[in-house]
Amino acid sequence: MTKKNQFWKGMLIGALAGGVISLFDKPTRETMKGHVKNVSGKVGYVIKHPGEMVEKVKETAATIISTVEQVGEDFSFVAEKVDELRDLTPKVTDAIKEAKDTFTHDDEEELFAEKQSQ
Repeated sequence: MTKKNQFWKGMLIGALAGGVISLFDKPTRETMKGHVKNVSGKVGYVIKHPGEMVEKVKETAATIISTVEQVGEDFSFVAEKVDELRDLTPKVTDAIKEAKDTFTHDDEEELFAEKQSQ
């Protein structure tokens, strides 16, 4: 258990050291400064206007629920159509066999009549 704790501690220290070393590069430092200001500004806005964030979360949740319900309905519709096709396929197959037999039988009779007339 101690080895595992040391592993994660080492990972955290390594990540922090890597982050600090990367900040020696001026363009990286400037970019990070801009990101921190942007994020802190957004966090400050959310803290000052929590009701707005709650409304956005509710709207997003409602949209997700609606989408999930629609997908469920679509899936049910497709499953129903697949079941209908399963029921219909043997009937269509039988109708095709019947038509084939009828045409084959008619063709045989025509051939037989042609041969006899010759």
